[in-house]
Amino acid sequence: MQELDRKDSHLALALEERVEFPSDDASGFGALRFDHDALPEIDRSEVRTEIELLGKRLATPIIIGAMTGGTPRAGEVNRRLAQAAERCGVGFALGSQRKMLLGPSTRASYAVRDAAPGLPLLFGNLGAVQLNYGVGTAQVRHLIEEVGCDAFNFHLNPLQEAIQPEGDTRFAGLVPKLRAIVPEMGVPVLLKEVGAGVSETTALKIRDIPVAGVETSGVGGTSWSKIESLRTADPIQRSTGELFARWGVPTADSVAICRRILPDRVVIASGGIRNGIEVAKALALGADAVALALPLLRAGERSVDAVVDVLARITEELRTALFLTGCRAVGELRHRRLVRVRDLTAIP
Repeated sequence: MQELDRKDSHLALALEERVEFPSDDASGFGALRFDHDALPEIDRSEVRTEIELLGKRLATPIIIGAMTGGTPRAGEVNRRLAQAAERCGVGFALGSQRKMLLGPSTRASYAVRDAAPGLPLLFGNLGAVQLNYGVGTAQVRHLIEEVGCDAFNFHLNPLQEAIQPEGDTRFAGLVPKLRAIVPEMGVPVLLKEVGAGVSETTALKIRDIPVAGVETSGVGGTSWSKIESLRTADPIQRSTGELFARWGVPTADSVAICRRILPDRVVIASGGIRNGIEVAKALALGADAVALALPLLRAGERSVDAVVDVLARITEELRTALFLTGCRAVGELRHRRLVRVRDLTAIP
């Protein structure tokens, strides 16, 4: 299958198939509950959701997570999502910019600042494994400069590449390459998983790489193993992808691991976060912000307004969770107790 077709097939499968983890609460957030405070000692009007992340001010601790790019259809999705992010004052992460390395023709699908010049925080993106396929400092800096991004994600996706029919699986020696290239980027760099989570084993390796932070992308959300299994005609590869759709670290566990091992780095929680209560739980576990992708992709297929509505709902839910735990600001959630007991709000 052509690379151009691959990006659109990813979009189509994410929109049309069941590609999330086959469980109501694989992310782990449903097993945690806040203490409800019937005497919060604050007025709801005092509650603020604004944060500063990587030197940029966001209206709420949300990033529209990395999804796509490289085709006309992907470009239209990116523009709608970026315009919604601009209107809501949240961050936006591009999907892999690998296609841009092949020539300038795909630039428009990533150039979201042309459509959303007031976007407060923009992340670029490339698979870290591409450093083992000839990509170097100059090429990555070109990707950063071409789209005007404020930060850059190197994504880590060995499981996806293992199942993908045309996957790049030469992952040996990436740690020293990342140590060398990260200081040359000129913007903050994060490492992000893509659905299997950052484990303790991985976080300990990341601790010795000079990155600004991590994005967990834990189990519980979109499974790229599942998506790639749907793309392959090989029955063995397909069944392997279906099995490994259950592989990895739940998002809630990954957030706690990353905060413990990387106490002074940025931690962005992602992987199956679907409402403001789960956002609040991720923040209480130590995340600085959260990223959401699939619900916003599905809204973005309809319109910019539909994406804005989803973001407004989640922000309103977060604000209510802050109020009911006596928090005037997002950072106070770190000091609120999460009890390991079934949360009734997590029941579908």
